[in-house]
Amino acid sequence: MFYLARPLSSAILLPLAFVLSGCNYASVPDPALTAKDAEFLAVVPSVEVDMNYRRYRVDDPTGEEPGTIVVDTRDKFLYFVEPGRKAVRYGVAVGSEAYGWTGTAIVGRMAEWPRWVPPAEMVERWPHLRPTAAAGGIEGGPDNPLGARALYLYQDDKDTLYRIHGTNEPESIGRSVSSGCIRMSDIDVIDLYGRVKVGAKVIVR
Repeated sequence: MFYLARPLSSAILLPLAFVLSGCNYASVPDPALTAKDAEFLAVVPSVEVDMNYRRYRVDDPTGEEPGTIVVDTRDKFLYFVEPGRKAVRYGVAVGSEAYGWTGTAIVGRMAEWPRWVPPAEMVERWPHLRPTAAAGGIEGGPDNPLGARALYLYQDDKDTLYRIHGTNEPESIGRSVSSGCIRMSDIDVIDLYGRVKVGAKVIVR
Protein backbone atom coordinates (compact mmCIF):
# COMPACT_ATOMS: atom_id res chain seq x y z
CA MET A 1 0.00 0.00 0.00
CA PHE A 2 1.05 3.59 -0.49
CA TYR A 3 0.82 4.61 3.15
CA LEU A 4 3.14 3.30 5.83
CA ALA A 5 1.84 1.67 8.97
CA ARG A 6 3.49 0.58 12.20
CA PRO A 7 4.41 -3.13 12.24
CA LEU A 8 1.80 -5.21 14.01
CA SER A 9 2.64 -8.04 16.37
CA SER A 10 1.72 -11.61 15.43
CA ALA A 11 -0.77 -11.58 18.30
CA ILE A 12 -2.67 -8.80 16.54
CA LEU A 13 -2.16 -9.99 12.97
CA LEU A 14 -3.67 -13.43 13.51
CA PRO A 15 -7.08 -12.30 14.78
CA LEU A 16 -7.06 -9.42 12.29
CA ALA A 17 -6.51 -11.82 9.40
CA PHE A 18 -9.34 -13.99 10.74
CA VAL A 19 -11.72 -11.04 10.97
CA LEU A 20 -10.90 -9.79 7.48
CA SER A 21 -11.20 -13.22 5.89
CA GLY A 22 -14.47 -13.87 7.70
CA CYS A 23 -15.90 -10.66 6.27
CA ASN A 24 -14.58 -11.45 2.78
CA TYR A 25 -12.17 -8.52 2.73
CA ALA A 26 -9.36 -8.55 0.17
CA SER A 27 -6.64 -5.94 -0.29
CA VAL A 28 -6.67 -4.13 -3.62
CA PRO A 29 -3.26 -3.42 -5.21
CA ASP A 30 -2.19 0.17 -5.81
CA PRO A 31 -3.03 1.53 -9.27
CA ALA A 32 -0.43 2.23 -11.93
CA LEU A 33 0.94 5.79 -11.71
CA THR A 34 1.89 8.22 -14.43
CA ALA A 35 5.23 10.01 -14.25
CA LYS A 36 3.40 13.14 -13.03
CA ASP A 37 1.58 11.12 -10.37
CA ALA A 38 4.85 9.68 -9.08
CA GLU A 39 6.54 13.10 -9.05
CA PHE A 40 3.71 14.85 -7.19
CA LEU A 41 2.92 12.03 -4.76
CA ALA A 42 6.56 11.91 -3.70
CA VAL A 43 6.10 15.25 -1.93
CA VAL A 44 2.60 14.70 -0.51
CA PRO A 45 2.76 13.93 3.24
CA SER A 46 2.84 10.21 4.00
CA VAL A 47 0.78 9.30 7.05
CA GLU A 48 -0.37 6.18 8.80
CA VAL A 49 -3.90 5.23 7.76
CA ASP A 50 -6.12 3.25 10.11
CA MET A 51 -6.48 -0.34 8.86
CA ASN A 52 -10.25 0.14 8.71
CA TYR A 53 -9.94 2.93 6.14
CA ARG A 54 -7.61 1.22 3.70
CA ARG A 55 -8.71 0.01 0.29
CA TYR A 56 -10.46 -3.39 0.25
CA ARG A 57 -12.68 -5.45 -2.02
CA VAL A 58 -15.71 -6.49 0.02
CA ASP A 59 -19.14 -8.03 -0.34
CA ASP A 60 -21.34 -5.23 -1.68
CA PRO A 61 -23.52 -3.84 1.11
CA THR A 62 -25.36 -1.33 -1.10
CA GLY A 63 -27.47 -3.41 -3.52
CA GLU A 64 -26.83 -0.83 -6.24
CA GLU A 65 -26.01 -1.49 -9.90
CA PRO A 66 -22.36 -2.08 -10.90
CA GLY A 67 -20.60 1.20 -11.69
CA THR A 68 -22.46 3.11 -8.95
CA ILE A 69 -20.63 5.06 -6.25
CA VAL A 70 -22.18 5.04 -2.78
CA VAL A 71 -20.82 7.24 0.02
CA ASP A 72 -21.65 6.28 3.60
CA THR A 73 -21.13 9.57 5.44
CA ARG A 74 -21.78 8.04 8.85
CA ASP A 75 -19.10 5.36 8.69
CA LYS A 76 -16.80 7.33 6.32
CA PHE A 77 -16.69 4.80 3.48
CA LEU A 78 -17.05 5.12 -0.28
CA TYR A 79 -18.11 2.02 -2.24
CA PHE A 80 -17.58 1.48 -5.94
CA VAL A 81 -20.01 -1.29 -6.89
CA GLU A 82 -18.66 -4.11 -9.05
CA PRO A 83 -20.33 -7.06 -10.77
CA GLY A 84 -20.83 -10.25 -8.79
CA ARG A 85 -22.12 -8.45 -5.67
CA LYS A 86 -18.69 -7.08 -4.84
CA ALA A 87 -17.49 -3.53 -4.19
CA VAL A 88 -14.22 -1.72 -3.67
CA ARG A 89 -14.41 0.11 -0.35
CA TYR A 90 -12.34 3.20 0.40
CA GLY A 91 -11.99 5.31 3.54
CA VAL A 92 -13.01 8.94 3.09
CA ALA A 93 -13.35 12.24 4.92
CA VAL A 94 -16.74 13.92 4.67
CA GLY A 95 -18.30 17.28 5.35
CA SER A 96 -18.90 18.31 8.92
CA GLU A 97 -22.52 18.38 10.07
CA ALA A 98 -22.84 22.06 9.21
CA TYR A 99 -21.53 21.69 5.67
CA GLY A 100 -22.29 18.06 4.77
CA TRP A 101 -24.22 17.23 1.62
CA THR A 102 -26.37 14.20 0.82
CA GLY A 103 -28.31 13.27 -2.27
CA THR A 104 -28.09 11.58 -5.64
CA ALA A 105 -26.04 12.93 -8.53
CA ILE A 106 -23.98 11.80 -11.49
CA VAL A 107 -20.33 12.22 -12.33
CA GLY A 108 -20.57 15.14 -14.75
CA ARG A 109 -16.86 15.37 -15.50
CA MET A 110 -13.50 14.12 -14.25
CA ALA A 111 -10.07 15.73 -14.05
CA GLU A 112 -6.49 14.74 -13.24
CA TRP A 113 -4.56 17.07 -10.91
CA PRO A 114 -7.33 19.68 -11.27
CA ARG A 115 -7.16 23.40 -10.68
CA TRP A 116 -8.93 24.48 -7.48
CA VAL A 117 -10.96 27.67 -7.36
CA PRO A 118 -12.72 28.24 -4.00
CA PRO A 119 -16.47 28.66 -4.62
CA ALA A 120 -18.23 31.87 -3.59
CA GLU A 121 -19.92 30.24 -0.56
CA MET A 122 -16.54 29.11 0.78
CA VAL A 123 -14.99 32.53 0.24
CA GLU A 124 -17.92 34.07 2.12
CA ARG A 125 -17.28 31.76 5.08
CA TRP A 126 -13.50 32.13 4.94
CA PRO A 127 -12.52 35.60 3.65
CA HIS A 128 -8.82 34.69 3.71
CA LEU A 129 -9.50 32.76 0.47
CA ARG A 130 -10.44 35.92 -1.46
CA PRO A 131 -6.92 36.44 -2.87
CA THR A 132 -6.85 32.81 -4.05
CA ALA A 133 -10.20 33.18 -5.80
CA ALA A 134 -9.18 36.54 -7.30
CA ALA A 135 -6.01 34.95 -8.71
CA GLY A 136 -8.04 32.26 -10.48
CA GLY A 137 -7.37 29.51 -7.97
CA ILE A 138 -4.46 27.12 -7.55
CA GLU A 139 -2.87 25.05 -10.30
CA GLY A 140 -3.04 21.29 -9.98
CA GLY A 141 -0.23 19.79 -7.92
CA PRO A 142 0.75 18.50 -4.50
CA ASP A 143 -0.23 21.77 -2.79
CA ASN A 144 -3.72 21.78 -4.33
CA PRO A 145 -6.59 20.88 -1.93
CA LEU A 146 -8.28 18.77 -4.65
CA GLY A 147 -5.34 16.41 -4.81
CA ALA A 148 -4.63 13.98 -7.62
CA ARG A 149 -8.09 13.60 -9.14
CA ALA A 150 -11.56 15.11 -8.94
CA LEU A 151 -15.00 13.77 -9.86
CA TYR A 152 -17.48 16.63 -10.32
CA LEU A 153 -21.02 15.90 -9.16
CA TYR A 154 -23.93 17.16 -11.26
CA GLN A 155 -27.71 17.23 -10.83
CA ASP A 156 -30.03 18.07 -13.75
CA ASP A 157 -27.00 18.97 -15.88
CA LYS A 158 -25.87 21.56 -13.32
CA ASP A 159 -22.69 21.46 -11.26
CA THR A 160 -23.58 20.95 -7.59
CA LEU A 161 -20.15 22.36 -6.63
CA TYR A 162 -19.55 19.16 -4.63
CA ARG A 163 -16.68 16.87 -5.54
CA ILE A 164 -15.14 13.54 -4.77
CA HIS A 165 -11.45 14.38 -4.76
CA GLY A 166 -8.00 13.68 -3.41
CA THR A 167 -6.39 15.63 -0.62
CA ASN A 168 -3.04 16.96 0.51
CA GLU A 169 -4.22 16.32 4.08
CA PRO A 170 -4.42 12.50 4.19
CA GLU A 171 -4.60 12.58 7.97
CA SER A 172 -8.23 13.74 7.57
CA ILE A 173 -9.40 10.36 6.21
CA GLY A 174 -12.02 8.82 8.51
CA ARG A 175 -13.12 12.19 9.90
CA SER A 176 -15.81 14.82 9.35
CA VAL A 177 -13.71 17.82 8.44
CA SER A 178 -14.26 19.16 4.94
CA SER A 179 -16.73 21.79 3.81
CA GLY A 180 -19.03 19.28 2.13
CA CYS A 181 -16.90 17.49 -0.45
CA ILE A 182 -15.80 13.87 -0.18
CA ARG A 183 -12.04 13.55 0.35
CA MET A 184 -9.99 10.46 -0.44
CA SER A 185 -6.30 9.75 -0.16
CA ASP A 186 -4.57 10.54 -3.43
CA ILE A 187 -3.66 6.92 -4.15
CA ASP A 188 -7.27 5.87 -3.54
CA VAL A 189 -8.79 8.58 -5.72
CA ILE A 190 -6.39 7.60 -8.52
CA ASP A 191 -7.62 4.02 -8.15
CA LEU A 192 -11.28 5.10 -8.16
CA TYR A 193 -10.72 7.41 -11.15
CA GLY A 194 -9.51 4.45 -13.17
CA ARG A 195 -12.76 2.57 -12.50
CA VAL A 196 -15.39 5.29 -12.89
CA LYS A 197 -17.04 6.56 -16.08
CA VAL A 198 -18.60 9.97 -16.71
CA GLY A 199 -22.33 9.58 -16.12
CA ALA A 200 -21.90 7.18 -13.21
CA LYS A 201 -24.56 7.42 -10.50
CA VAL A 202 -23.40 8.76 -7.13
CA ILE A 203 -25.41 8.31 -3.93
CA VAL A 204 -24.29 10.22 -0.83
CA ARG A 205 -26.19 9.28 2.30
